[in-house]
Amino acid sequence: MKPPRFDYLRPQTLAEAVELLDRHGGDAAILAGGQSLMPMLNLRVAQPAVLIDINAVPELDRIGRSGDRLSIGGRARHNDVFRSAEVAQAAPLLTVALEHVAHEAIRNRGTLGGSLALADPAAELPACMVCLDAEIVTASVKGERRIPAGAFFQGLYTTTLEPNEILARVDVPAAGTDWRFGFDEVARRRGDFAMAGVAVAVREESKAVAECRISLLGVEMSPRRMEAVEMCLLDAPLGTAANIVAAQSALRDTLEPIEGSEIPPEYRIQIAHELLARVIRAMAAPVSGKRTH
Repeated sequence: MKPPRFDYLRPQTLAEAVELLDRHGGDAAILAGGQSLMPMLNLRVAQPAVLIDINAVPELDRIGRSGDRLSIGGRARHNDVFRSAEVAQAAPLLTVALEHVAHEAIRNRGTLGGSLALADPAAELPACMVCLDAEIVTASVKGERRIPAGAFFQGLYTTTLEPNEILARVDVPAAGTDWRFGFDEVARRRGDFAMAGVAVAVREESKAVAECRISLLGVEMSPRRMEAVEMCLLDAPLGTAANIVAAQSALRDTLEPIEGSEIPPEYRIQIAHELLARVIRAMAAPVSGKRTH
């Protein structure tokens, strides 16, 4: 298999990259890790006239914390995020979830921004960004645009990213010691796309859940907050049996599972139903320290 012919451009700065993207618009594709784009080119699912390689743009791979906010560049490799001490401290949910992403060779090249821009419903990072209440920051010739993660993902492989925008970075609120995180998924084999997965974040006050965020992957067309499920866990100790049962019931009533695939919708729901309870019980188990993942 061979890709279609295209022009190849390699900007050296973000300003140059967004100028090129503005000039070529929908005729261009961004190359960062290439883990999704290159197979799509070879299969001719994607046929851009211009390929803009952003691997020489230095600021796009930075990971750093400023005050109460962690910033991760859109071109940051999965394994760089996974091994980052700053990420483990400020957003440990990402560290746990990235263990489930594909395999070592893919994590060495695949990028955070590429995963988010593709918006595969089975991908771990989109669901985690919704759960973490992150902001997606895009760049264009007009400047930066900040988009809440919950509004960024619009449907199957669909986001609010405009044709002239680059996903520059993601800003994540740094977690305090009163937050706990949990993540789990089910796939046919480790590294395969998830059939269903659950990301959970809870903040505790006086040994009760004061704030809760839950999102899923692999079940619906795009990740979103499961607000009806979250409400069932509030104002009680994490792991209360009655609250877990109520949350599972609310989850079944809330979900709009993917139709028309080889995995029956009811099976996806059942996996999510069981994973939700498993993750919450694991988070509630006694640990040394406040964070559970």
